[in-house]
Amino acid sequence: MTSHKTAQTMKPATAAKKLGVYLLATPAEFQEGAVSRTELNALQTDPPAWLVELRRTGPHPRPVVAAKLGVSIAGLARGGVTEPLTTEQIDALKDEMPEWLRKERATQAEVRKETARIKERNAERAAQSGRQ
Repeated sequence: MTSHKTAQTMKPATAAKKLGVYLLATPAEFQEGAVSRTELNALQTDPPAWLVELRRTGPHPRPVVAAKLGVSIAGLARGGVTEPLTTEQIDALKDEMPEWLRKERATQAEVRKETARIKERNAERAAQSGRQ
């Protein structure tokens, strides 16, 4: 008995998330069909014009908006940003630098510092326990 390998597929929402794009901004044919791993790899290695343009100008999903602004996704919500933003809107926010964005960036910087401190402490502990 031979087993036939079937192509592993994912929902368009999952593929859009992996590609870092906002699903509702993708072409209808992308939104309507399942995406195989092979197709996803092809989109990542040789993106079509629509994907290049979408990544460049948006609208971008919340994780991408948060990363471009240097804040957390929760920070976006606290700042009242709940909708996808275009690159132009993100740049305008950076230029305007409202108080909430300043505050969230400072919070994110503190979180990064603390994470680095904990990582360093854990590495030191691991090195010390390795010597014993």
